[in-house]
Amino acid sequence: MMTTDTQRPRPGAAILRTALRRNIGAMIAGTVLMGLYQAAETAFPIALGLIVEHTMQDRSLGSLGVSIGSLAVIITTVSLSWRFGMRVLQKANTTEAHRWRVQVAACGLQPVASDVDGLKSGEILTIATEDADQTADIIEVVPLLVSSLAAVVVAAVALSLADIRLGLLVIVGTVGILSILAVMSKRIGSSTQEQQAKVARAGAKVADLIIGLRPLHGFGGNHAAFGSYRRVSTDAKRQAITVARVNGAYAGTALALNAVLAAAVSLTAGWLAFGGRISIGELVMAVGLAQFIMEPLKMFSEMPKYVMIARASAERMALVLSAPPVTVPGPERPAPGGDLEVDGVRHGTLRGLKFTVAAGEFVAIAPYQPRAAADLVAVLAVNAAPPAYEGVVRLGGQELADLSVEAVREHMLVNPYDAEIFGGTLRTNIDPSGSSRTLPEAVEASMLTDVVALHRDGLDYAVRDRGANLSGGQRQRLSLARALAADTDVLVLHNPTTAVDAVTEQLIARNIAKLRRGRTTLVITSSPALLDAADRVLVLDEGVITAEDTHRNLLAGDEEYCLAVAR
Repeated sequence: MMTTDTQRPRPGAAILRTALRRNIGAMIAGTVLMGLYQAAETAFPIALGLIVEHTMQDRSLGSLGVSIGSLAVIITTVSLSWRFGMRVLQKANTTEAHRWRVQVAACGLQPVASDVDGLKSGEILTIATEDADQTADIIEVVPLLVSSLAAVVVAAVALSLADIRLGLLVIVGTVGILSILAVMSKRIGSSTQEQQAKVARAGAKVADLIIGLRPLHGFGGNHAAFGSYRRVSTDAKRQAITVARVNGAYAGTALALNAVLAAAVSLTAGWLAFGGRISIGELVMAVGLAQFIMEPLKMFSEMPKYVMIARASAERMALVLSAPPVTVPGPERPAPGGDLEVDGVRHGTLRGLKFTVAAGEFVAIAPYQPRAAADLVAVLAVNAAPPAYEGVVRLGGQELADLSVEAVREHMLVNPYDAEIFGGTLRTNIDPSGSSRTLPEAVEASMLTDVVALHRDGLDYAVRDRGANLSGGQRQRLSLARALAADTDVLVLHNPTTAVDAVTEQLIARNIAKLRRGRTTLVITSSPALLDAADRVLVLDEGVITAEDTHRNLLAGDEEYCLAVAR
């Protein structure tokens, strides 16, 4: 189910506003501390100029001591305010990035997937990591922008007190620099957004290749797949180089303009001092401020770039967060232990499919076309939402459209033939929540006992990502054990034994029938062992049920069925 936040349309600007609003307290504290840091930095050349001015006049040790003490206070303020200011801002930044990562992940993992404009899981991963981090950078950007602006204003006021022309020079120069850089930052934003999209596509391509690595090796398609990835990655590399060039031009221009302004202030102050319009102490202050002002100006001039990058990342996140749901689930819950009814479903290759599995019954469906089996699994797993097909599916007497998706998943588990295996242990793959009461029985029923016995760690044997250190049959039995351990009221299995030998398959079929006795079970398979273990078999041909009987009766009286399932 989607949260309230993810149901609202959320463009990039709204995401940034949300981030700023949620961290207003930390930003105020960070702005105050960073403003104090910039004020202390500004005070240093001002204090130095005053020291020179008064020391030359008084020439007393007392004035010198006070001056040294003042400088020590300023330096301490600079050190502590920077340290604690950045600590506050970075903590808020990290926390906000975490919030967006969780929210994007929740959208990607929600039971009824949203229409995310064709984004693949690899792209969503990039959005949940890099884009979430770059969006959260706005938490630091705004306080640094405000504090840098305050430093420039204080420096301009201090220089104006010495001579109005120096203050005006700083103000006019700052406005000019920012105007030039604002134009350049727009190019950075558009280039960065394009780069992020291409990097995400490359990441998605890698994820696809990893998933299909074994099949690719099997039919020799790994070289073609690698070439496809190389092309996508090359596009991402070229765009990254373009972004780097734009960033380099931006940084170089900002540095050059800041240096020109600092030089102009220093030369103007020297000219005024030479003409006697300002004192030596004011000259020292002006030259010091001209050097100091380069840091806040540099920081200030970089902020538009980071704002555009954060905006681009926020727009990418909006693709996921504002995507409309495929369907709006209902609020109801099915009755426990109920039956399963498919009534006139038309979806893909299904042509008005109708059948009923009574509560506590073990039914097998023998599909003559694999595509029809896949379409049926998609409907039962709610991967194809009720609006996507005609007809009705009822669970416990209630239509799926009226049930919350979480309630459907709690009541009915659909285990696909290609179920994922996760990095961890055998135990965590079978019982991720650690709450299963039938774990030993599930391990035994799925014939995973020999895999457990092979390893000294038993169920705590480490499993690599995607089950890379397990054989195909072991992965399949591990997936089956997980489905059985869930112990749901209704269990749907799709080809659970295609990768195991015939003897093991016979044992698994008997074990499933025994373990699931009294629980509703539907197995979609062409396995003779599982078909024979079922109470009755439904033949699915051309999208409809064409025959119904026990496996042995169908073998004896239906030649087509015999050819389809006999091995």
